[in-house]
Amino acid sequence: MLFATFTLRPESVAAWLAIGLAAGWLAGKVMESPSYGTIGDLALGAIGAVVCGASLGFFVEGEPSFWVGLLLALGGACFLIGVCRIIVALMNA
Repeated sequence: MLFATFTLRPESVAAWLAIGLAAGWLAGKVMESPSYGTIGDLALGAIGAVVCGASLGFFVEGEPSFWVGLLLALGGACFLIGVCRIIVALMNA
C-alpha cells in the first residue's frame, strides 16, 4: 500500500495547533530578524504543524503515536517558519 488511510481526530488537530503556536512563539524569540511579529509567527507555526501532523496519516498505517505526531508537528512548524524567513531575507538582500 503506497498511502495509508487518512484520519483526522479532533484531539490530534488541537494538539498540533497548540504545538504549532508554541513553536511559532519560540521561533520568534530564538530566530533573528526578519520577523513577522508575534501574530505572524504564531500563524506560520500553526499552519506548519497542522500540515505536517496531518501528512503523517498519509504515510503511517494504523494509529501513529501521539508523541510522534507532536514531534513531527513541531518540526513542520519550525521548518515553515525558517523557510519563510529565508525567503524574506533573500528578497530584502
